[in-house]
Amino acid sequence: MDITLNDGHTIPRLGMGTWQIPDPQAALIVRRGLDLGFRLVDTAAIYGNERGVGDGLKGDDAFVTTKLWNDRHRDAEAALDESLALLGRDAVDLYLIHWPVPAADDYVEAWQALVRLRETGKTRSIGVSNFLPEHLEAIIAATGVTPAVNQIELHPHFQQREARAFHEAHGIVTQSWSPIGQGKDLLADPEIAAIADRHHRSAAQVVLAWHLAHGLSVIPKASSAEHLSDNLAALDLALSEEDITRIDALDRDDGRLGPDPRSM
Repeated sequence: MDITLNDGHTIPRLGMGTWQIPDPQAALIVRRGLDLGFRLVDTAAIYGNERGVGDGLKGDDAFVTTKLWNDRHRDAEAALDESLALLGRDAVDLYLIHWPVPAADDYVEAWQALVRLRETGKTRSIGVSNFLPEHLEAIIAATGVTPAVNQIELHPHFQQREARAFHEAHGIVTQSWSPIGQGKDLLADPEIAAIADRHHRSAAQVVLAWHLAHGLSVIPKASSAEHLSDNLAALDLALSEEDITRIDALDRDDGRLGPDPRSM
């Protein structure tokens, strides 16, 4: 199940995130996920596990994403070279600006650098993470290049409808990070639990299937074989329109769990 990006490349709809996976453990976990059937692996310079992720990817042509950290906006070319060296690859499939950091106001310069990096072939596609519509408008106006992906916090308690509408209008794929929130609160939600019971599936599968039903790409983090397999099984779960409507109604004004991009 792939999504076609605005540059003609494709991205798997369901991938594995590696945030908070220590570098010494990353190779084993990535290899485990690939063996189970994942075809997208998401990492970032700030995660400190690119070497381990690269070791787990050796000999595999899976889709690989990494990200430019906040203190490297003026040094993106060198930052990507460092990430590629750790990953053991000549190129990545997707390179993202991790946060806009509007207070520093260097994100347009960083985006210009990513455009050049795509032209050199060191990344096949380019995008951003945690960008708000005003940040997207600024980089598009400066370069004429629209990001292929915006990776944002998105889950049933924080559905980001305004951002998703902007992305759809501009041909940007929305990719959900923290797709099941922080786990306990969302997965214990009575509505989610009831839908899971009706389908004889886990609550996590229901939430991931909701993302997929909305046409989103999603990168849940897991480390155990059990949780990786459980996440992957969301691909064959078809929710009803009623299920989707009920989950849509769980959005909250106070649902954000991570930082606000305006204050980073």
